[in-house]
Amino acid sequence: SVPAQSWSIDSYVDAVLVECETYEGMAFRTLFLGGGTPSLLGADNLARLVDGLRRKFDLSQLEETTIEGNPESATAEMLSAALGLGFDRVSLGVQSLADEELKAVGRIHTASQAVDAIGLAKKVGFRNISADLIVGLPGQTWGSLRRSLATLLPLGVSHLSVYCLSLEHGTPLAKSPPDNLPSDDMQAELFEKARAFLGGKGFVHYEISNFAVEGCQCLHNLNYWRGGEYLGLGPAAASHIDGQRFKNRADLDAYLRNPAGVVEEVEKLGAVEKAAEEAMLRLRLLEEGLDVAEFTRRHGRENVHALLERLDAMSREGLLLFDGAKYRLEPSLVLTSNPILARVLQG
Repeated sequence: SVPAQSWSIDSYVDAVLVECETYEGMAFRTLFLGGGTPSLLGADNLARLVDGLRRKFDLSQLEETTIEGNPESATAEMLSAALGLGFDRVSLGVQSLADEELKAVGRIHTASQAVDAIGLAKKVGFRNISADLIVGLPGQTWGSLRRSLATLLPLGVSHLSVYCLSLEHGTPLAKSPPDNLPSDDMQAELFEKARAFLGGKGFVHYEISNFAVEGCQCLHNLNYWRGGEYLGLGPAAASHIDGQRFKNRADLDAYLRNPAGVVEEVEKLGAVEKAAEEAMLRLRLLEEGLDVAEFTRRHGRENVHALLERLDAMSREGLLLFDGAKYRLEPSLVLTSNPILARVLQG
């Protein structure tokens, strides 16, 4: 991430459209414009980008088209332009509706700006609105988190991504953490209360960090969690095509100079590794889980035999649930799922 003033947004759109030429003719079911602040593109550059994508790719079968935005830059003009270009889903980085919590982590929008942005999205015509919330913010209590949730839902939000705060190495928050950060136990308690609250309001906890009204699950992200393939464009974007994973270097200047020349970290997974990775991802889907018959059919018994034995052992230990047809993550272990999923992946 860099300040928008330090480079030309026009040049960035040009570069993305040049990168597209490498993959020209591919067809997609979902489009997700995210990372950074897409709303900074402005209406004209957004139109230029989407028109260019339509010329390079087959987007005739799109089932979902999402644009991310931050509340302070989600203007009526930008949202109207996005809707007119075919975007049918908007995801807003709300994080909290308590001004003191937003300020404590350096967010530049206010709670009222977040509420206004959701209202604008609804007013211009968006019917599928998602919001991000963070659990474990400095000074956060169940009272403040509950107020955020109780304010959001009547506004028409149909999808919530609820993430636990993590202090990323090198960030100002990690260098000098506030004294009033909730403890790990308190963070877990806040998450559990939020989960119960949302469940009581008709939201399905369909993925570790994601809740949705039935029918409003994010199709784009479901493809990731089902082990599907995808194309990422732009610096630091990751792709999974023809069984091969690769990533663009996180270097904006190099990308602008040569958009097709920054691919790195190319990895081709073997059949056994591919099956294990898909199993790990599908177990993030708390309701859907991993269907054994379908999974075995897709990957071949010889490639999943050892993995299924491992999953059986984990279910006997109480880490996974198994009903004879599919494995699911034990719901009470959602917040401590990383070592469980790592064991699925690595044995």
